Amino acid sequence: MIKLGVNIDHIATLRQARRTYEPDPVWGASIAELAGADCITVHLREDRRHIQDRDVTLLRQTVQVKLNLEMGNSPQIVDIACGVKPDQVTLVPEKREEVTTEGGLDVVNHFESLKQSVKKFKKLDIKTSMFIDPQNDQIEASQKVGAEFVEFHTGTYANALSEEDVDNELNKLVSVCELSHKIGLRVNAGHGLTYKNVQAVCKLPYLEELNIGHSIISRSVFVGLSQAVMDMKQILEKYS
Repeated sequence: MIKLGVNIDHIATLRQARRTYEPDPVWGASIAELAGADCITVHLREDRRHIQDRDVTLLRQTVQVKLNLEMGNSPQIVDIACGVKPDQVTLVPEKREEVTTEGGLDVVNHFESLKQSVKKFKKLDIKTSMFIDPQNDQIEASQKVGAEFVEFHTGTYANALSEEDVDNELNKLVSVCELSHKIGLRVNAGHGLTYKNVQAVCKLPYLEELNIGHSIISRSVFVGLSQAVMDMKQILEKYS
């Protein structure tokens, strides 16, 4: 069965709207884990718009499932990751003006700097994933840079409006999953996935984990976080 990574950034977004102490994303991680999350994912951005350094430190001390730290490839954040030692880091593109991550990391054009970061993580036994668009050249560069995983950006699929566009994006994802597996990369995916559009993604070959945040946290407003996580887990169990 495909594993569920729950991204809890938006719990911190709500907290930071008032610059207060609640809701606490660390509590949220515990609830998500008890509800069946296989992984807790957080993005420590350079501007600290949601997750804070304190959150990452406490999550490392309390999370019992896999802790996945999303991060830009900046020296300061790399140093923090090396100090905290999450189970996995997922390197993502990051722009201060964006509302959320808008696309995949350009591994091809940032190869050397990414290679140096991957070397640092490997020395600490931290697994590395590259969050990339479903493109062959980015897959091959991810393998050469030393990553163990790729995580495919599913935003284009999630935003597709016509059946033809949806089918085209799914076919593209099938193709890149097969290529990744063939050259020795493990496969994850995420971004823009909901309780409805995730069903088709569950059929992708060699897919190990989906990272989902906004849709789960949105649903939790109405049904509670535990139920929202369990609902998504049930979908993954049914369709994968």
